[in-house]
Amino acid sequence: MVRRIGAASVLTIALAACSGGGGAATAAPPAQQSAQQPAQPPATGGEPATSAPPSAQDPVKRVLAGLSTEQKVGQLFMPVLYGTAADTVSGENQARYGAQTPAKVIRKYHLGGVILFPANVRTTAQVVELTNGMQRASGLPLLVGTDQENGLVSRMSALMTRFPGASQIGATGDTGLSRAVARATGEELRALGVNLDFAPVADVNIDPRNPVIGPRAFGDDPAKVAKMVAAAVKGFGDAKVASTAKHFPGHGDTRIDSHTGLPVIKHTRAQWERLDAPPFRAAIAAGVDAVMSAHIVFPKLDPSGDPATLSKPILTGLLRKELGFKGVISTDALNMEGVRKKYGDGEVAVRAVLAGADLLLMPYDLPKAYGAVLAAVKDGRISQQRLDQSVTRLLKLKQARGLLQEAPVASAKRAAQVLRSPEHRKLAARVIR
Repeated sequence: MVRRIGAASVLTIALAACSGGGGAATAAPPAQQSAQQPAQPPATGGEPATSAPPSAQDPVKRVLAGLSTEQKVGQLFMPVLYGTAADTVSGENQARYGAQTPAKVIRKYHLGGVILFPANVRTTAQVVELTNGMQRASGLPLLVGTDQENGLVSRMSALMTRFPGASQIGATGDTGLSRAVARATGEELRALGVNLDFAPVADVNIDPRNPVIGPRAFGDDPAKVAKMVAAAVKGFGDAKVASTAKHFPGHGDTRIDSHTGLPVIKHTRAQWERLDAPPFRAAIAAGVDAVMSAHIVFPKLDPSGDPATLSKPILTGLLRKELGFKGVISTDALNMEGVRKKYGDGEVAVRAVLAGADLLLMPYDLPKAYGAVLAAVKDGRISQQRLDQSVTRLLKLKQARGLLQEAPVASAKRAAQVLRSPEHRKLAARVIR
């Protein structure tokens, strides 16, 4: 089911959130006020009317034109919100955000998305109500993400089918199984109200002593991993769930965990092309929605010493311009030590945007990061054009997954039928065999 919202109504709701959130502009600028007028639907045949502005013909441009700077900045962020209900203040949420429910945090910072973890999960009906409640709180439909790689990293495993991880799937050599598992995983996520999975892992596990990737990768052969990754991307697409190839430019040859340190990958450019790049190229060719950056230093790709998450040569130069990726670039979690070592939590968010990131995942301090990015836009350090580029990509992702003008409404009854269905359990057993 979906909650249908016309483009003008979406913006009107966003304006209400802006006035009631308490964290940003309290009055709508002219662009917002005009957005409340009934929007003209796009032409359905023939040439579009020449008198209509471009924003009237393109839903993404129309929505973008109605957002304030505060709302645009909020679209970049996907933090953790704590607790199991959208309208209840949990202890940890209070510690992070004061006496504010997840719904109020969504409205205050005009969030573009949220990410779920095991602490958000109790029962199927509860998660459905949580995701529905968060969608109701948002002016624009949210990207609701999670890390459901299967195997070692499975945030929703308390409720979902326990599919084998990537290394077991890769060992079968069957790309059909990779696609089928991704599709089944996506179907279960979608039934819970989750529309973005931070999977598949596109790293090639070159070093068997890698402490952070290991069995999360499909294997150690770049060509075989590339085929499995492409199949998984197509499987998520079959389920109408957005997929994310991670961790660019490749986290497979390190013995340092970027959660606790800053790894350095010493591959030459030629080695990167041969060992690390093939799965990412394959993911892009297969239509992956997002690519996640890695908190790793790659001196032969960027000698600055900054991690890839903060590297314009890597994110904009290599991923955007050379590989031709046009989708959303997501940071890895900004609360990890690998990216927090050199700069403060506000500055990290600003530098990630300047490097080319669109989605700022899990800032350690959301109020500080949001305030820093907003200030950087207002003082011109981040140009309005650069901000609009990222927001446009995020809105296009939502449009591609049916989320731009329709807020999904999950059904507990439907979820109970899909999660751990006999068909999915048989598929899991087939992979194991």
